[in-house]
Amino acid sequence: MTVRRSTDRPLGRRRALALAGGVLASPALVGQANAQAEWPVRPVRYIVPFPAGGPTDTLSRIVCAELEKVTGQQFIIENRSGSGGVTGADALAKSTPDGYTIGLYTIAAHAIAPTLYARLPFDAGKDFTAISILWEVPNFLMTRLDFPANTLEEFIKVVKASPGKFSFASSGAGTSPHITGELFKAMAGVNILHVPYRGSAPAHQDILAGAVDMMFDNIPGPLGLMRGGRVKGFAVTSAARHPAVPNLPTVGELLPGFEITSWGGICGPAGLPPAMVNRLSGLLKTALESPTVKEAFDKQGAERKWLSPADSAKYRADNEARLAPTIRASGAKVE
Repeated sequence: MTVRRSTDRPLGRRRALALAGGVLASPALVGQANAQAEWPVRPVRYIVPFPAGGPTDTLSRIVCAELEKVTGQQFIIENRSGSGGVTGADALAKSTPDGYTIGLYTIAAHAIAPTLYARLPFDAGKDFTAISILWEVPNFLMTRLDFPANTLEEFIKVVKASPGKFSFASSGAGTSPHITGELFKAMAGVNILHVPYRGSAPAHQDILAGAVDMMFDNIPGPLGLMRGGRVKGFAVTSAARHPAVPNLPTVGELLPGFEITSWGGICGPAGLPPAMVNRLSGLLKTALESPTVKEAFDKQGAERKWLSPADSAKYRADNEARLAPTIRASGAKVE
């Protein structure tokens, strides 16, 4: 048997470390990591799971406009409405995790739907990459202008006296306006017909036309209508009175324990590269600190709420757990 002697020279320390790094030191992956850190280098698609013109769409456009300023790239909003946000969320979950399709992280699709729906086409906890929560808003009870009540106490008396006569709109089955209405029915002991719409904007039109009687909606939408004298405002659903409408009571002042707020943020599909997630998270924090965004959010009655990716994922999970008993107790469900 012939024994061959190795003719290789001893490895230098630097070369040995490079080889030990193996794939991590490859030029292709180094380039990929740099591209993620420099994200975005081309236009970004941003999915809003509700129609244009509603509160979540409006707030999203404010944030995207600021992101365009700080990145120099376009953020192209695509409204994919349907099923209370589930249709758009499903499209986002099934998109390529390259950072160039992101979208709205919502209480409706990501915290309410897992309990409300018998079946979902995605797993709210596993099929998305949380990036940041961006805002929190209370819901706001408004009615058509000629509704025969002027205070929340009168409102409850009128509705209670005519079971089934009145209707409440929502931006879709499973949205926070829907669940807020169901919670109100249960706690106030009233019977009101739920009329779901594909987003807030068409619901508002029917309230103005008198086709439906009332609606709990994220405050940015009703605020402008009330200030314009086009609807009556009765109460907010937060724990404390809202600075945008300090003269309006909370629902909890009349129905102790009543509290529900809505929130929105940004997420991507599962598997989004960590460097890209951190880059976008930092950009969002910068955007929310902008005086332009602060002024626009204040005008809409929205509280800015930046959270880290890990805290955003926990926030969603905590909201799902907190809302589940309320949803089940209300009897609301979607097959």
